[in-house]
Amino acid sequence: MKVWLDGQLVDEGDACLSVFDHGVLYGDGVFEGIRAYGRKVFQCQAHIDRLFDSAKEIRLAIPYTKQELIEVTYETLAANDITDGYVRLVVTRGAGTLGLSPFKCPTPAVYIIADQIALYPPEMYEKGMAVIIAKTLRTSASMLKPSIKSLNYLNNILAKIEAIDAGVAEAIMLNAKGNVSECTGDNIFIVKDSGLLTPPAEAGILLGITRAVVLKLAGRLGLPVAEQNIRTEDLYEADECFLTGTAAEVISVTKIDGRTVGGGQPGPITQKLLESFRKFIRSDEA
Repeated sequence: MKVWLDGQLVDEGDACLSVFDHGVLYGDGVFEGIRAYGRKVFQCQAHIDRLFDSAKEIRLAIPYTKQELIEVTYETLAANDITDGYVRLVVTRGAGTLGLSPFKCPTPAVYIIADQIALYPPEMYEKGMAVIIAKTLRTSASMLKPSIKSLNYLNNILAKIEAIDAGVAEAIMLNAKGNVSECTGDNIFIVKDSGLLTPPAEAGILLGITRAVVLKLAGRLGLPVAEQNIRTEDLYEADECFLTGTAAEVISVTKIDGRTVGGGQPGPITQKLLESFRKFIRSDEA
């Protein structure tokens, strides 16, 4: 595998960061997970824009232009002969001192990995997945802006451990108000009375790129959509539930905390949106 690191493609084994990199020491950096379909980077501009927005929020100056990063993302895909795959674009604060000050890190590090990813097995897309509601609460939006896609994912990892301990693949995270926020790596939707509900930004969610595409597709299908607070009881009483994310795409949830959602199988609206999404990713619009 070839990894693009600070201006050049290097072998995977030679793609190294300093042990003094603040991304390693403190999770000080930002990233994007991006899909490629048919050698085309999915929603490329949206991902690059979000990367730069995240970096701006933490006062991290990315040493490349947006266009340069787009070009080297394609270069990395080509170097690894990837037609359909996954890209991880990372910007760290760079090497500095053992102190917290980010201003002692003169040069950010930038690297791009292009590989394959299968977050969930194929049978889960056919039959749906089971999830739990985690005891770990989502970090409050008043503490850390959820719009910042940072390298510090410990909050999500703790909830993910709960899911693994429970024998399921994913966990739903609540915020301090008891409202649904998001999952450890995905946004969440429920279907009630043929309409879609999904948590709003103020619930502490990352505004996912795939989430935005699904909202657009729902509008085209004439499905009513509301961004509003969702309670635990709303999850249990939902007709359907599904998750969205770059790696997950669109996947049905058929059990929450051992309780069956709807008919216990992927519902018609979820299936319709998944079909529309799969057509969209192969379109010129993607």
